[in-house]
Amino acid sequence: MIEFPTHFAQRLPAIAILAVVIAISGCQKEAETTAANDTQSTNTETTNSQTSTAPVATEQQINSPLTILALGDSLTEGLGVDSDANYPAQLEASLKELGYTNAKVINSGLSGETSTGLVNRLDWVAQTEPDITILTIGANDAMRGLDVATIEENIRTAVKRLQDNGSEVILGGMSIYDNLGNDYVSAFSDIYPRVAEDMNVPLIPFFLEGVGGDPDLNQADAIHPTKDGYTIIVNDNILPILKPELKKLQASNTADATASTTTNAPTETTQ
Repeated sequence: MIEFPTHFAQRLPAIAILAVVIAISGCQKEAETTAANDTQSTNTETTNSQTSTAPVATEQQINSPLTILALGDSLTEGLGVDSDANYPAQLEASLKELGYTNAKVINSGLSGETSTGLVNRLDWVAQTEPDITILTIGANDAMRGLDVATIEENIRTAVKRLQDNGSEVILGGMSIYDNLGNDYVSAFSDIYPRVAEDMNVPLIPFFLEGVGGDPDLNQADAIHPTKDGYTIIVNDNILPILKPELKKLQASNTADATASTTTNAPTETTQ
């Protein structure tokens, strides 16, 4: 049997109590540490879960509804070719082949249309609420020798109103034959790059590039493209300008969707 000194024995109850207190304190700290770790783990999992669901997948954006308005005159309407051969129809088919399964290209071309007539029907065509508008107008004005300043003013008005309606605009540049004199031809052609630069819109330098003047790619009137001519216009003239705009639109929609998801995410309640 172990014998403790008298003074130690007298202090034994106090030491025992102190040991119990230390043990209890240690347990509490261990429990608090465990609880803190559990809480941190839960918060991390919640954050990771929110982060993983916030971005919108590229596939979702490319399959989102896409409306493109083809706005112009007979070159847009497709005078003299079948309904599936004009450029709006071929463009829609090409976009779907590229993966834009819900793309819709609305043909709003009107034979004989002038820039003034187009401005007068903007309120009607704006009801389609296009994401992007391909605007090709002015050829009929130039063929009639109308004032270049008036043509430019009308084109600027059309671009501005389309933009105000929430549509991105791509402007199709035009040129005409020299029968009206070099000064007029040059002044007319200069409208399009000037408007595009001033109003910050993408420009198709010449809508009929590679097609205009080629008898094999135009109908008997030497003005309106054939089906093969429109195929070249879509693949070589329109799509190279349109594709970057589609990527910008897709990126903008993704950013908006991510912001909306973050804003609507439930706020964590701390108890």
